[in-house]
Amino acid sequence: MLDLKAQFRQIEGGVRSALDRVLASQQFVLGEEVAALEREISASLGGVEAVGVASGTDALLLALMALEIGEGDEVITTPYTFFATASAIHRAGARPVFVDIDPATFLIRPEQVARAITPRTRAILPVHLFGQMADMDPLMEATPRGIAVIEDAAQAIGATAQSGGKTLRAGTVGTFGCFSFFPSKNLGGAGDGGLVITRDPALADRIRSLRRHGEEALYVHTRVGLNSRLDSLQAAVLRVKLPHLEQWNAAREANAARYRGLFEAAGLAGSEGPLVLPEARPGARHTFHQYVIRARRRDGLMAHLRAAGIGCAIYYPIPLHLQRCFASLRHHPGDFPVSETAAASTLALPVYPELTETMQAEVVGAIRSFYSR
Repeated sequence: MLDLKAQFRQIEGGVRSALDRVLASQQFVLGEEVAALEREISASLGGVEAVGVASGTDALLLALMALEIGEGDEVITTPYTFFATASAIHRAGARPVFVDIDPATFLIRPEQVARAITPRTRAILPVHLFGQMADMDPLMEATPRGIAVIEDAAQAIGATAQSGGKTLRAGTVGTFGCFSFFPSKNLGGAGDGGLVITRDPALADRIRSLRRHGEEALYVHTRVGLNSRLDSLQAAVLRVKLPHLEQWNAAREANAARYRGLFEAAGLAGSEGPLVLPEARPGARHTFHQYVIRARRRDGLMAHLRAAGIGCAIYYPIPLHLQRCFASLRHHPGDFPVSETAAASTLALPVYPELTETMQAEVVGAIRSFYSR
């Protein structure tokens, strides 16, 4: 599914120099490396406030904490996403309220968000899933004044959409944008790491306080926070990788386009084919963190590919509303049918930047052989 060794070979010298620089400084938590990464990512996203934290999960939780969202509050999100999206809401003390997704893009549906808003709603938490932004214009229009929008952009750094002649960047539209630097992400570190962005300097200062136990000055705590500081080593690695992000995202897009051509030429896609290929919304840039297809006889196809030595994976086999830990929400099969159908029929194929045309042809050939049996 992902060959990080191929990526590392391109940047090994820069990474080793960066790590040596941190080791020589003996500053391992926050410090100048983190501050420099925050400045560089801020510049790449149009001058937002950027705060490095320990993980993408913590980024979501800290955003909720900064808004003082907790017991008795509701946060609307999607059930078809990684577990951290809803677990952060739960850990903050609030109640996740799920709405279904668009069948073509797997993204949260703004019209369903509008119907789910109640007097207890404190935030909307859309997920920019698999590398594509949710439809933010109607989502923001559907969100009443006083309700925050926290963008889960963990999988979508570099994704964009067009709005009124302007380019919107993932994470920059709502109150907060939350990113993950888990190693498998398009911009991944050498371990866990995350980032919170906002255009509000006061909220950014609150996140900075919350990431170090709510400390405002040394040993002076005005609130209870977390120990969620980004490591200097992670920041140093990410600073080496950040200048390559645009090139890597473009390579993922090119691989996705090549897949479409190969699948269509093989008769595997289209109205009569066994596969439904991923779609980008009009005017949106899909950075293909994952290349996710819908497939007939999905589980058999997955077993066939793995037997052929081809990486593939299911994201996500159990929608969040059916997870046992959320049984108290009293959801049942059928409550969110589009999410449940996606969970039962989708399969992710390799799309990482270093994937070659020969490798992709092998993937397509293996899938063709499965459906021709």
